[in-house]
Amino acid sequence: MRFPQISRSLRQFTTYLLAIALGVVLIVSTFQVLPSQAEPAASVTAGDTSKLIAQQSPANAAIGSSSFVTAAVNRVGSAVVRIDTERTITRRVDPFLEDPFFRRFFGESLPQQIPSEQLRGLGSGFILDKSGLVLTNAHVVDKADKVTVRLKDGRTFEGKVQGIDEVTDLAVVKINAGNDLPVAPLGSSSNVQVGDWAIAVGNPLGFDNTVTLGIVSTLKRSSAQVGISDKRLDFIQTDAAINPGNSGGPLLNGQGEVIGINTAIRPDAMGIGFAIPIDKAKAIAAQLQRDGKVSHPYLGVQMLTLTPDLAKQNNTDPNSAIQIPEVNGVFVIRVVPNSPAASAGVRRGDVILQVDGKAITSAEQLQNFVEDSRLGQVLQVKVQRGNQTQQLSVRTAELQNAS
Repeated sequence: MRFPQISRSLRQFTTYLLAIALGVVLIVSTFQVLPSQAEPAASVTAGDTSKLIAQQSPANAAIGSSSFVTAAVNRVGSAVVRIDTERTITRRVDPFLEDPFFRRFFGESLPQQIPSEQLRGLGSGFILDKSGLVLTNAHVVDKADKVTVRLKDGRTFEGKVQGIDEVTDLAVVKINAGNDLPVAPLGSSSNVQVGDWAIAVGNPLGFDNTVTLGIVSTLKRSSAQVGISDKRLDFIQTDAAINPGNSGGPLLNGQGEVIGINTAIRPDAMGIGFAIPIDKAKAIAAQLQRDGKVSHPYLGVQMLTLTPDLAKQNNTDPNSAIQIPEVNGVFVIRVVPNSPAASAGVRRGDVILQVDGKAITSAEQLQNFVEDSRLGQVLQVKVQRGNQTQQLSVRTAELQNAS
């Protein structure tokens, strides 16, 4: 009579064992599917750190390591300065007010002195060396009667403009502050690539010590494309926010090295700013420090990049005044009177094809070629005039001003 009861107990016990075994299997399988939730965090050794970083996505790495901006700014921040300028403008009095007849008639009601107005400006800059040389934009300090340089620590010094170059929009200012000044580390703009980090530091709109972050949007953006035809520059374009007051301040790479000088913006656009490459700025700054000015050779032509398509559009227009050769080159719109080009016989309507045997296909290329030449150098310029080509010898001369 007890055997049936024992058998029933064994069956129940066996059922419990099966249930327990099934639960263990389910738990183990869950651990195998979701190891990140089941296993404890592994300890990280110094040698494994690079592996973990490599496993992160670029976006997560950028967000997670935002301190690279802090490190870059801390490296250069104390060398960034604010530049305040003052300039007095005297306005002419209407000539009829100086006539004795009107003075007798109106008496003391006429103004006795020429009215003047004091203009104030604001910009940025950075210290090049411990002796107190500061690099900034020419338009920040040009024609200023007084220049005041303020350091990040609050110290202020009177600045003396040592040299200005309007063509490249660069200037060097000297302050006397001892020989223990912070210096901005300079990088190389030749190593900059599109997509690199770009950090702008300066005093936009009077908000001191402002930092903005972006990337390098493009390289070698010509001043003509930017809309600054009186300059000879190829800019670094960035989407790091640049505003009035940033002018002259540094554009940094991710390591805190200066790669450019923030210079211009497009008022009709957002997220488009321009900086002078530091390699160009270093060469100009050395000349300004030594000579106080920079000599730029020029030919004396206003020009336009010409392509066969543009020429064809002109030639098929019944209202066109002239027929243009359908070639690649530089079309001469105007020849400046008494310029090297005028003396050499260059005419309006000529198409410049070659200089010293090298093909010229754009206005920017011709401008850079002339900029890299020497003052007084004779350039062999091949032009097409109508259906004929001519070889002209043009001797470069010094560009007197940006206009």
